[in-house]
Amino acid sequence: MNRPRVRSHVIALALAIAAAGCSDPLAPFQPEVNAAPDNFQFQATGLTDVTTTKQYSWQNSATRATVNHSSTVTNGSATVTIRDAAGTQVYTGALVPSATPITSAGVAGTWTIIVQLTNTSGTLNFRVQKGGLGPAAA
Repeated sequence: MNRPRVRSHVIALALAIAAAGCSDPLAPFQPEVNAAPDNFQFQATGLTDVTTTKQYSWQNSATRATVNHSSTVTNGSATVTIRDAAGTQVYTGALVPSATPITSAGVAGTWTIIVQLTNTSGTLNFRVQKGGLGPAAA
């Protein structure tokens, strides 16, 4: 019996099982994320009981941003939190069917967008675009 060969198969199987357990819970729902400068877009369709937190970096050349909501959450909760380049929270809110809030004024540069899902089912769709109302939006 060739023990090293058996061990290598067992190790390979263990690694495959571990990798499967660490997979992205959003992957089956084919999420579309576009973190283009000044225009961030997120969409995931047909979610079923997903719990995860995702974090994205996004370049915002302005000090504010407009958040365009167009989500339908049928179960659980889904929130988006936005932090400016200094790490200050400038927005947090549930993903809802229709809203266009504006973030608080912050520091332009690399912002962080955090999507937190807890037992979420439904379709998520939102956009964050540079600017907003007020003199600090430029």
